[in-house]
Amino acid sequence: MKKFFIRFCLLAIVVGALAGSADAQAKRTAKKKTPAKKTSVNKNQAGSPAAVAPPKDTVVPAPPPIADVKLDTPRRSLRNDAIVERQLVKDRTPLPYEHIREDDAVYRQRVWQEIDVHEKMNLPFVYKAKEDNGDQRFIFILLNGIKSGQITAFDASVDDRFTTPMTYQQISSNLIPAPRTLSIPDPVKDPDGSKGIMKDTTIIEEFDADSTIERYEIKEEWVFDKESSRMHVRILGIAPEKSFRNADGSVRAVAPIFWVYYPDLRPMLAKFEAYNGKNFGARMSWEEFFESRMFSSRIVKSTIDNPGDNLIAVYIKDPILQLLEGDKIKEKIFNYEQDLWSY
Repeated sequence: MKKFFIRFCLLAIVVGALAGSADAQAKRTAKKKTPAKKTSVNKNQAGSPAAVAPPKDTVVPAPPPIADVKLDTPRRSLRNDAIVERQLVKDRTPLPYEHIREDDAVYRQRVWQEIDVHEKMNLPFVYKAKEDNGDQRFIFILLNGIKSGQITAFDASVDDRFTTPMTYQQISSNLIPAPRTLSIPDPVKDPDGSKGIMKDTTIIEEFDADSTIERYEIKEEWVFDKESSRMHVRILGIAPEKSFRNADGSVRAVAPIFWVYYPDLRPMLAKFEAYNGKNFGARMSWEEFFESRMFSSRIVKSTIDNPGDNLIAVYIKDPILQLLEGDKIKEKIFNYEQDLWSY
């Protein structure tokens, strides 16, 4: 009986020891898991999804297209493209002007004239051939000289006194409209147009010289030199004028785009020949063309009886009367010189 009682007590002690060990192990496990739960709660409170930085867009958007007047690169002939050896054009240099002292300039008038390229006498301005020095149209001669840096263009929207230089990119943006984006039907995703799926397309217009530049404005001075007793005429600047058109294609207005200082332009113009429809071999340089006054023009403004510095079109609305007013200005200048002589 005593032995049985002793065994029962030992068994109870062993079972109690095992239960206490299991309870202690469970408490240690619970303590270890508690910080993990707290950390998880803290992350949720901090808003872990919001704390993660969103992925960056690595696609670089394409730069918007810009307006640009594209000029052809001059291509030289690899053989002599003529019967004779033509060396005179390379050696041409403009003759220097005769010096006029300020005290001797007893009479000076400033005149602005307009050249219409559609007149028969002015057709050399739109001669479309290409030669060793490039396109022979006068506007491309100017643009090539500006782009290469041989001459400087001045902003005509500021003034006509050559005060504000222009870059070639500025001239391009003035000559042609800026590229624009339009939405058009997508023929790939919506061939029949029933879904109404659209896509964006960029429209870039090209420079049309024949319809954009139809007139040129020249600024010149008429000076009577009392030392030589004769009247001199000197061109100061040349400006191509852009034609602004209505929806039906008619010309609404014209305005100069840029001015080029003519004395700076003379050395370059001496290297280009003006078109001669009567004799292709007897062509003169563009510098000789302007100095010999081989063009037809009409006066649009002058300093004679014009204290408001206005164009003739401002105070005379009728086009016919504007032409007659221009002829009247020419006659006044001519009569001043003739009245100095006695016969």
